Amino acid sequence: MRLTGDDDPVWHRFGPDSTERRMLERLSERFAVRLRPRTLLLPDGTRVEVEGVDEDNRFLAQLVANQGAYKSHHRNKVMADMFKLVWLSRSILPGGQAILCVSETVAQAFSGWVATAARDLGVEALLFRGDGEIVPLLGHDRGGVTGLKQKR
Repeated sequence: MRLTGDDDPVWHRFGPDSTERRMLERLSERFAVRLRPRTLLLPDGTRVEVEGVDEDNRFLAQLVANQGAYKSHHRNKVMADMFKLVWLSRSILPGGQAILCVSETVAQAFSGWVATAARDLGVEALLFRGDGEIVPLLGHDRGGVTGLKQKR
């Protein structure tokens, strides 16, 4: 397996003012690593896009930055990204920390069994708040979403 892309060209997916780029920059600060988009090329020729990987392959991040009204396809994206992260961290880059960072809109996907599955599978779910802060999304009490501000 090879990693492709390096330095500035890897930002090709995320413009300088994109939410995804800000998410990766904040995640990089949080984990004290340089997370950038990467393409993994598997031995069989399959290409796998990962939205954030550090140079040592210790951190693997997927981002769901949708804004606006919550829709069912947001939950489907969360589940697909969780599956991808678990597969990558167990089969392709063993031992990598699986991180799923989502916007406030998408945080609603982490209810019921999706939240439990994320915890049980070791996916670190983080919330990218509107103010740019990143906070843990799931509590340890199986109570669901914790990082959202309460609306009054």
